[in-house]
Amino acid sequence: MLQCGKLCREKRECCVKAYYSDHFVLPLPPGHRFPMVKYRMIREGAARTVPGLEFHEAMPASDGELALAHHPDYIGRASRGELTAAEQREIGFPWSPEMVERSRRSSGATIAACRAAFSEGVAVNLAGGTHHAYGDHGAGFCVFNDAAIAARLMQAERRAARVAIVDLDVHQGNGTAAILARDDSVFTLSLHGQNNYPFEKEQSDLDVALPDGVGDEDYLCALQQALATLQQRFAPQLLIYLAGADPHEGDRLGKMKLSLAGLAARDQAVFSYAREHEIPVAVTMAGGYGREIEQTVAVHLQTIRLASLHAARWSSRQAEPGPAPMMENKK
Repeated sequence: MLQCGKLCREKRECCVKAYYSDHFVLPLPPGHRFPMVKYRMIREGAARTVPGLEFHEAMPASDGELALAHHPDYIGRASRGELTAAEQREIGFPWSPEMVERSRRSSGATIAACRAAFSEGVAVNLAGGTHHAYGDHGAGFCVFNDAAIAARLMQAERRAARVAIVDLDVHQGNGTAAILARDDSVFTLSLHGQNNYPFEKEQSDLDVALPDGVGDEDYLCALQQALATLQQRFAPQLLIYLAGADPHEGDRLGKMKLSLAGLAARDQAVFSYAREHEIPVAVTMAGGYGREIEQTVAVHLQTIRLASLHAARWSSRQAEPGPAPMMENKK
């Protein structure tokens, strides 16, 4: 574990735990479009530029934890290297032991971030957001669905009865929506491009499909309305936030036009909502495919810096706890 900095030592309650798995690198073929290097760049950049982070190597999710969201047959075949060629093509990675280990640890990082968020207000998975994985198969560079797994485990551990997954990746969280479609205890909210992958969408509890070229103002208006609806319909006790970098105007796959400042306002809107209603937040990085990888990393680092500021503000409010939210039907 890398020790946190001076701020963390002097004000322990403001230390943000950051969980990483970037040293488990997939052996991808040359020219593969998945930006594997970005995860190391995020960790190294965060260590340089964000005071008060405490870095932890993520532990792998167990078969039992994965089975909270995935079929045991799929877990076993994925782990043993028995996926068909078609299943591997849908995931987008050739099978390897490193793929399985990294996917387990990415899920383990979101689990750990959720646990830490209950005591510290916010914690971060420096990867994660694998929202295209279904219960019985992977897709779109996603093997196991870390948010769905972590949501159900937090409920099993009796840490939260109502969990909201706020997915602000540019692509719809189709796997998450499918896994949790009949689960009234987890609210799935997705803001995404209506003309982007996946082209056949699933039904989330709240889908906000946005047109190509949407900019800061319209996006933020839609987000504020969505968060208000989330609170009105559900009043969560935990947020799992997928802070995708791919709505950025420099993303190769995103089709949106959010500026770096607009994405900062997006993150601040989520953290402000969580602070207002005293909801712990676990943050995952989700997607990002910038034409220049440094742009993608800059978006992710901005999210981590804002999470650190949120932690300090969360700590300052703990002396005045608000009332526990009441249960409401999400449907």
